[in-house]
Amino acid sequence: MSHFNFQTIDWDLIPETEHAGTTGTAVWRTLQLEGLRIRKVDYSKGYLADHWCKKGHIVHCLEGEFISELDNGQQFRLGQGMTYVVSDDLSSHRSFTENGVKLLIIDGDFLQLSKYMA
Repeated sequence: MSHFNFQTIDWDLIPETEHAGTTGTAVWRTLQLEGLRIRKVDYSKGYLADHWCKKGHIVHCLEGEFISELDNGQQFRLGQGMTYVVSDDLSSHRSFTENGVKLLIIDGDFLQLSKYMA
């Protein structure tokens, strides 16, 4: 298990990386720690993820709204102040936003289902 000393994150000091979606772009600012990734992510207007993701996440909507779509057709609309959580390999999901959105996304080893299966 990883342990972290107290630290603050000044997101303005973390470099941006741009990731193309099927439509639109995602801009990430990523803090990578041992077994833990924390990202501040902005999706542009009309962003649609270019893949179905099976990775677990905690996704918190900071501003705007988006739709998280599951590969079974279910759709969940999340707006400012809403959060979803899913463990690795428990769903295939992708995101879409009509007007853009700002998210805080946390993922890491603690979301691996195999860690909790005996």
